[in-house]
Amino acid sequence: MKRRSFIKTASISGLACTLPPVFPIPIYEDYSVDELMGKADIDLFGEGINLRKEAYEAFIKMKKAAYSDGFDIKMISSFRDFYRQESIWERKYLRFTEDDGMEPLDAIDKIIEYSTIPGTSRHHWGTDIDIINGYPKVSGDVLVPEKFEAGGPFEDFKLWLDENSEKFGYYLVYTNEPKRRGFKYEPWHYSYAPISVPMLTAFRRVNILKMLQNEEFYGCEYFTSGFLRTYIQNNILDINQALL
Repeated sequence: MKRRSFIKTASISGLACTLPPVFPIPIYEDYSVDELMGKADIDLFGEGINLRKEAYEAFIKMKKAAYSDGFDIKMISSFRDFYRQESIWERKYLRFTEDDGMEPLDAIDKIIEYSTIPGTSRHHWGTDIDIINGYPKVSGDVLVPEKFEAGGPFEDFKLWLDENSEKFGYYLVYTNEPKRRGFKYEPWHYSYAPISVPMLTAFRRVNILKMLQNEEFYGCEYFTSGFLRTYIQNNILDINQALL
C-alpha cells in the first residue's frame, strides 16, 4: 500500500474546520481526535443498535412510536469505526480502479458520492443511523433513494419520519435540497442532533490535513490540500442546516 504524499501548497492551518456555527452550540464534553475519527473505545448501547446512551434511548422511543403507527424501524448501520470505514473505502477503490478501469481521481470522486473518507464519517460518532421499515419485503439494495419516494416500499415510512423524527432529536443529514453539494441525497440517514451538533462543532476545529497525514489507505496519496478543502466544505459542512 502506498504511503500518502499530500501536496502541501497551502498552509496546514488553512484546512482547519473553523467556520462559525449558524447558531451558538455549547460543547458539554471534550472530544479527542481519536474519538472524532472513530479510533477510540466508546460506550455503545443496544444489541444491534450500537449508539451512545442518549442517542440509543431516543432511538428506542422513536422505534416504539413508529411501531404504534405500523412501522418497524430496522437498523441498517449505526456506529462504524475507522477501520470498518477504511475497509469500505478500499473495497470501493479497488473495484472502481481495477475492475472498472477508472482513473484514481475519478474513482475517488465516485466513492465520495456516498462514502466518506476514513476518519471523517459521522458514523464514527455513535450518533448517526441508516434505517428502513422492516415490514416490506424488498429485494436488492435497500439504501437507494427511489425506495423512499412515491411508489417505493418505504414511501409511507419516509413520510412518517418527515413528520416525527425530529420530535426524538433525529434529523435527516443529507437532504434533497437542490443546491446542496457533497454527498448525494440519503433519505435513510438520520443524526441525533443533541450530541452530533457539538461533535461536529469539535470536528470543525480539527486540522483535517494533520489528522490524516499519517494514515495509509488506497487512494490517499492523491488527496491534495485543495481537494480536502473542497471535501470539507461540500461533504462535511453542506448538510441539513439544523445540524450545523
